[in-house]
Amino acid sequence: MKIEIGEVEYVARLARLKLTEGEKEVFTKQLNAILEYMEKLNELDTSGVEPTFHVVSHRNAFREDEVKESYPQEVSLENAPEEAKGCFRVPKII
Repeated sequence: MKIEIGEVEYVARLARLKLTEGEKEVFTKQLNAILEYMEKLNELDTSGVEPTFHVVSHRNAFREDEVKESYPQEVSLENAPEEAKGCFRVPKII
């Protein structure tokens, strides 16, 4: 399977991306390199290999929930670009 520039243009249009001609060529080459590598991997005999989700073992990295005192409102708003009535002011989105 080989990716053509037309397919890259189609996907870019779906994603509403404007790509230059150079970017289209680069992405086409990169996608084709990925597909070639996948073809090499498909040649390997993996019948005795158990499926894994991660190459390295992971453990739960979450911390315990602890009740802590919140930051004061003034501290929370120190870096806000705009504030109004003690709250973050953001643009109206309709």
